[in-house]
Amino acid sequence: MIGAVDIGGTKIAVGVVDNGGKVLARAQTPTDGQNYAHGLEAIARMLQEASAKVGKAVTGIGIGATGPVDPIRGEFGDVDFLPGWRGKNLVRDLEQNFPVRVAMENDGDAAALAEAGWGAGRNRTRLIYVTVGTGIGGGIVLDGKLYRGVDGAHPELGHQVLDSSGPDCSCGFRGCWESLAAGPAMVTWLERHAPTGYLHRQDITARRICELAEQGDELAQQAVEHEGYYLGLGIANLISMYTPDAIVLSGSVMKSAPLFMDRIREVIRSGCRFVPAEKTELTLASLGDDTNLIGAARVWLYRFAEASL
Repeated sequence: MIGAVDIGGTKIAVGVVDNGGKVLARAQTPTDGQNYAHGLEAIARMLQEASAKVGKAVTGIGIGATGPVDPIRGEFGDVDFLPGWRGKNLVRDLEQNFPVRVAMENDGDAAALAEAGWGAGRNRTRLIYVTVGTGIGGGIVLDGKLYRGVDGAHPELGHQVLDSSGPDCSCGFRGCWESLAAGPAMVTWLERHAPTGYLHRQDITARRICELAEQGDELAQQAVEHEGYYLGLGIANLISMYTPDAIVLSGSVMKSAPLFMDRIREVIRSGCRFVPAEKTELTLASLGDDTNLIGAARVWLYRFAEASL
């Protein structure tokens, strides 16, 4: 029984997951980004309640958290959504509340571990997980092991520069993949190109754009074409750099994947001449809404119970 903690900018989810990847209990609460002590208290309480619900004590606790985080020391870095958590050590604090070992990873790495171990990337030794939603992130598994950079750093897939004259990005550059192809980028593009009197401008979202495209709205279809192009460019870069067995796509935008996949594949075919791009399978994540909780559990198994996936 593994305690699983998923920390995002808007909510914290907690559950208990067995060692086959099944979520046995779960609860969630809004994230208080300013008050770490309140968040710690809520996590400990929900873990205790989830453990009581399944009738067994947890044997370990895994955490997947929006980053940047230091997975080795268990500390939060300068997370935009969690200013009050900066420098706090959740691993150490939970170990003081529970008599078990605790491990933490960036949530993109946690989800990559989940899909590589129990999901669409199972039995693939070289896998890249990409999530496209409010931002773009992910994780990389090479030769069955989670890829880490210098000092254990997490690679920021969404901040590869695709167009240096593109939109400003919070990372400091212009034209990052995230600024061009995340959900808000679709909205920005449509708002910029919508003619006066466009009926769907008010409260437009990426999800609504996809719905309109399916209904035949010409401007929404152009926005989808633009999105597919830049998704394809970013994925093509990952294929050229890592030549993985599979790229697993997830996130709220990819719930409308049929709108984008043909364009993504067309862009990949137009380049990537020097690698066997056709041997990299593009597939959708398979673990559903519990991916992040399952990933948090997988973090603990990967760190303490398995040498590789």
